[in-house]
Amino acid sequence: MEQLVTIELFGQPYTFKTESDVADAKEVTDYLVKEVTKIETQHSSKLPSVTKLATLILAALNIANKNIELKNKHSVLLRDISKRSANLVNKLDAAARG
Repeated sequence: MEQLVTIELFGQPYTFKTESDVADAKEVTDYLVKEVTKIETQHSSKLPSVTKLATLILAALNIANKNIELKNKHSVLLRDISKRSANLVNKLDAAARG
């Protein structure tokens, strides 16, 4: 069921529809706001002329980078689990044979 979620960025509310749980959508929007705020804080003293679009792009790049890092870690974890599982199966097979 579609529901409306509102996010505030740069002092303006933005409302969008979501088919996911509102709590999940709220977590996503809170994460985006946190990233945007972090970028604004980091660049406010260095580059006061950073545009809203540039801030959003930097936040999106940070989020995409974190996503890729997590995907890579997940892949490594799955490979490790697969290797360990195969090793355990081999040991169990050897123990069952005697």
